[in-house]
Amino acid sequence: MDLQPSPFAPTELPQMDALDGFRPMTAAMGMKYQGRDDLLVVEMTKGTSVAGVYTKSKCCSAPVDWCKEHQGNGSARMLVVNAGNANAFTGTHGVSSVTAVGEAAAKLADCSPSEIFMASTGVIGEPLDPSFITSAMEHLMKDGNSVDWHTASAATMTTDTFLKVATASADIDGVPVTIHGIAKGSGMIAPDMATMLSFVFTDAPIAARALQDLLSKHVETSFNATTVDSDTSTSDTLMAFASGAAKERGCAEISEGDDPRVETFSDALSALLKDLAKLVVKDGEGASKFLSITVEGAESDEAAKRVALAIANSPLVKTAAAGEDANWGRVVMAVGKAGEMADRDKLAIWFGSMRLAHEGQRDPDYSEEVASEYMKNAEIDICTHLGVGEGSATVWTCDLTHGYITINGDYRS
Repeated sequence: MDLQPSPFAPTELPQMDALDGFRPMTAAMGMKYQGRDDLLVVEMTKGTSVAGVYTKSKCCSAPVDWCKEHQGNGSARMLVVNAGNANAFTGTHGVSSVTAVGEAAAKLADCSPSEIFMASTGVIGEPLDPSFITSAMEHLMKDGNSVDWHTASAATMTTDTFLKVATASADIDGVPVTIHGIAKGSGMIAPDMATMLSFVFTDAPIAARALQDLLSKHVETSFNATTVDSDTSTSDTLMAFASGAAKERGCAEISEGDDPRVETFSDALSALLKDLAKLVVKDGEGASKFLSITVEGAESDEAAKRVALAIANSPLVKTAAAGEDANWGRVVMAVGKAGEMADRDKLAIWFGSMRLAHEGQRDPDYSEEVASEYMKNAEIDICTHLGVGEGSATVWTCDLTHGYITINGDYRS
């Protein structure tokens, strides 16, 4: 499939230095793709803590089931990610595949299978031959080489057109710590607990329970506030790993998510997850516009988010953006269908700084010419005030173009 580069592809990638406690490795398995690495293995030091959130899909993949079963152990030694086959809706074969990979990885890492975590992305319904993965893992562990984090991220890509990586720093008790994050995703993006695939690594000494508290909190305002096409993947996985290497520099372990010493780390993690989530949307399949949708004046923050998602998921709103049509009536439609409290006669809508609708009707100062000019921007801000309360929320989406149809009409070819 010949994918057109996203117009939002970053011109520069952040520098991501080696991170104590983690050794990323990649390999070309040849399972689906030729001439590129399609397997990521990250070996982790003993004592690495783990947290995760996963898809709520009732048809989730075998790797999701595996991770959910073993995450309670709280400890990780290896992450294994393959691209090209989702190992989803593969029945007992899928279970045997993840078991084979988990047991082989555990033998190589000299640990329990419960300390191995996996994720798969690609076509649904195709049986996965675990020998592609186990053979490649064995060669990687024998070679002992590692790759940089950009190369690690590239190995997880499917229909992505650019790398999605981010890094942040914070300090705990005056000791600097680093957070690296990678993500992949371009279509089938309407996360429900997580994104398509994203992994966060830090040298901070944060216990599994505290790490879980932070991850669960910040996913709601990052990945769970994004949508490309309203479709939730069977494979949605967001995991965080903390090696604790900063303890050697005098940083005491954080055991609770509400520990005041973790505040700067929490803020940095929140910002990093938002950066990754926005990159996923900006690489939405066929996307040419990035839309930030804010809803204010709702009955609650939760209600505001539901209305914002109704706007963001509307094919009419998304195609209007693609066609650079300032059709704010489609926003009115989406608010009305959302099923949340809204005062029609107090409703107000802004595109950027321009108020287009006011008190339930077109703003008297509305200019079609000015509004149409604004829609030519690559990034568009839409704000709606419902007039019934103090709740607010922001979600991010992209437009819907012919490119999306082309990519998905030819996905398995």
